[in-house]
Amino acid sequence: MLVTIHSSRPIGGSITAPPSKSMAHRAVLCAALATGSSHITNLEFSKDISATLAAAGQLCARVTTGPADAVVEGLGRFAPLTAPVDCCESGSTLRFLIPIASLTGQEVTFTGRGRLMERPQGPYENLFREKGIAWSFKDGVLSVDGGKGYDDYALSPGEYRLPGNVSSQFFTGLLFVLPLLDGDSTLVPTTPLESRDYLEMTRSVLELAGVESRWEGDVLHIPGRQHYAPFEAAVEADWSQAAFWYAAIALGSKLELEGLNAFSVQGDMAVVPHFLRLTHPGDLTIDLSGIPDLLPPLAVMAAVRSGTTRFVNAARLRMKESDRLATVCAMLTALGGRCEEGADSLTVTGGTLTGGTVDSA
Repeated sequence: MLVTIHSSRPIGGSITAPPSKSMAHRAVLCAALATGSSHITNLEFSKDISATLAAAGQLCARVTTGPADAVVEGLGRFAPLTAPVDCCESGSTLRFLIPIASLTGQEVTFTGRGRLMERPQGPYENLFREKGIAWSFKDGVLSVDGGKGYDDYALSPGEYRLPGNVSSQFFTGLLFVLPLLDGDSTLVPTTPLESRDYLEMTRSVLELAGVESRWEGDVLHIPGRQHYAPFEAAVEADWSQAAFWYAAIALGSKLELEGLNAFSVQGDMAVVPHFLRLTHPGDLTIDLSGIPDLLPPLAVMAAVRSGTTRFVNAARLRMKESDRLATVCAMLTALGGRCEEGADSLTVTGGTLTGGTVDSA
């Protein structure tokens, strides 16, 4: 499909930011792990959220959807699986569900599309093999041992050590299941923790379902023998997607963004101070270790300002649905911008974007 966008006057008006996919994934899975009905409103049924809802319905819940909401009735048990769990292209769906699979009392097989099954799962594989849990990956299909039954899980309580510079999705997946085990556990980053804000998002939704955890420094303590309770919640607006409208403002549009929670735990609220920094000339360095999803809109802002902007600590962006360091650089270059990739960085030299043809595949 070829879409042509012609230069015109800046856009204006009010924009309501769409709901957060990150928060929606977490709400759906917390509701599925509860016993009883939870009502989740302000949902947008993207392919990723639809994959998580379908997986919840396949594993342990009854799901009824409305135009922008869902009732997720957790069954308090896991259903016998008759087909693989298709995670589509959603890394969150896959990585959140892998630890949940260890609770099911059966082998769980996962499939996906696009680059999903090529994305690294090493932290889980290492942990599962260390715990003596069967793990098999062949020809794009992942199979995980689900233990012996609902009260005899494959995972056991204790200390779980993960590199802090890998995706926070690995930490979140474990955080979903560790409260259900019959003893206390800890999540211990073995290197500096880069995405603590994403774990705060997880903890905020767990709290809605009555599940507790606490920080001691960078170590997360999770009491065992907890239970998920049903809840009602509206998915808050997404600061990650709002960032693209901030890019439009940087390009000269006069917009008012509505519906955003100024007290959100979403780390991508950082778009606001970075936007303000990028409205001034001069050289800047922006650390993406905790906000990797902000690179595309921030890079556009950087391309139209006066000065050089260096985005650093961005190696994880090469492991997304695409290599986002490469694709963002290719986008800016195609539009007449100047940028240079590093192994874990992107340097953008500001100027005027002239337009061009961008491959969005």
